[in-house]
Formats: sequence, structure tokens, C-alpha cells
Amino acid sequence: MASKARTDGSAFIRLFLGIFFVALLEGCAIGSSLPADRATLVATLSAQADRWDKAIVAKDQAAIEANMADDFRQIDGAGNVETKSSFVRDLMAPELQIDPYTVEDFDVRLYGEVALLSGRTRMTGRYDGKPFIAHYRYIDVYVRRNGAWQIVSVQISRLPQ
Repeated sequence: MASKARTDGSAFIRLFLGIFFVALLEGCAIGSSLPADRATLVATLSAQADRWDKAIVAKDQAAIEANMADDFRQIDGAGNVETKSSFVRDLMAPELQIDPYTVEDFDVRLYGEVALLSGRTRMTGRYDGKPFIAHYRYIDVYVRRNGAWQIVSVQISRLPQ
């Protein structure tokens, strides 16, 4: 009986190790495809964020709103909370003109169905005909819902000029 138990135990160990190595190899195969998938997703989100920035400068209300979730919130540099409607209304104000701007230190971090896009920008433009300069760091939170990525939150922190 003792030798049979050893045989059964050895068979179990061989079966377990076989399953473990198959799972490990499958994990390696899946893991090797993730960087390409991640790179594609980062490129997609980066392009989407760039289109949104350009829509803001162009005051393309339809494109701005299409990128935003209905439950969007922004916390501005003064700590005020804006909703989707107030954010868009302020951007569309005829007194505001934003010059084209670039984003520096851009980064995308992925967490499943959530992506954090952050960077730094110096924005210039005019409000009521008077020039302004705004230098800030921001984080945009995107969520994938029904297969589409939409921005749900923005927070900006003013930086010294």
C-alpha cells in the first residue's frame, strides 16, 4: 500500500507540475501580447486627448462634448468644481480665446477600464481682449464604458509662471 501511495503522489505532482508549466507558458504568451496591446491603447488615448485639446482651441462644442461623460467633473486651479455643462459653457464664452498649446511631460497610466492621462502645459490666449498665460499640471481621468473611452474628471494645479 505504501508504494501505491507514492506512485499516486508522484502522478499528482507530475500532473500539477504539467498544469503549472502549461499555465506559465500561456501566461508568458499572454504577457508578451500585452505590451503591444498597451502601446496601441496608449496611442489611441494620446490621439484622443490631442483631438480634444484641438477641439477646445477651435471651440468645437460637439467634439468637446463627445469626449466627455455626462457625469464629468473638473476641479480647477482654485478648487472650484465644474460640471460638464458649466465646463463647456465657459469654454464657449465669446470672451475667451485660447491659442494653440502643447503638452509636456505627457504620461498615460492604465488600470483596466480606467486611464490616467497627465501632463503639463502653458496656455496662452485672451479673455475680454486681455492676454493671459496659464501654466499648470493636470490629470485627466478616462473611463471605458460600452467600448468607448470618455473623460470623466479633470483636475488642474496652477504652476508658477
